[in-house]
Amino acid sequence: MKLPSIKIMSIYFSNFFFLLFLVSCDSGTAKQKKTEKDITKNEKSNFIKAPDFTLADLDGNIINLSDLKGKVVLLNFWGTWCGPCRREIPDFVDLMKKHQDSGFEILGVTLTSGPPENIKAFSDQWNINYTLLTDIDKNETQRVTSLYGQVTGQPITGIPTTFIIDREGFIRHRYVGPRSESVFFKDIKPLL
Repeated sequence: MKLPSIKIMSIYFSNFFFLLFLVSCDSGTAKQKKTEKDITKNEKSNFIKAPDFTLADLDGNIINLSDLKGKVVLLNFWGTWCGPCRREIPDFVDLMKKHQDSGFEILGVTLTSGPPENIKAFSDQWNINYTLLTDIDKNETQRVTSLYGQVTGQPITGIPTTFIIDREGFIRHRYVGPRSESVFFKDIKPLL
């Protein structure tokens, strides 16, 4: 007859410890909710700081991303040979025409597209009115591409890949594949 009482005691203690566990978890959840609320208050903590880099424009001038602090930057990884990248060019040209005076800048990091003079000829043909960047010496554009993949935790494996960076230098949006002017403007507008 002792056996059933041991089972009852065992069930009783199991339930007691289970309830104790639940109460303890609830206390932790309350602390977690408070932390999440604090994070929400500090909006910038949800975003990744855009890593600085140095590349050359098509005239050989050295360009640092940090020189554009205070501007909203659309950073586009692309190539002259890339069909989807080409589809975005007219929209980027229009975005620059419309918003350049509002502190907006587009940087096109040109990947595997030949020497600057070839990229310049392509740029002239497409009436590109924004800054195109290329290597200074050898493979800097590939290093910048890798760096942006590392900091976002998502390697850049296809182009176009585009980032919107706010005036304080935080990455606010990432897009893989071509997008229209209206899609970009919807996300840029609150930052201008």
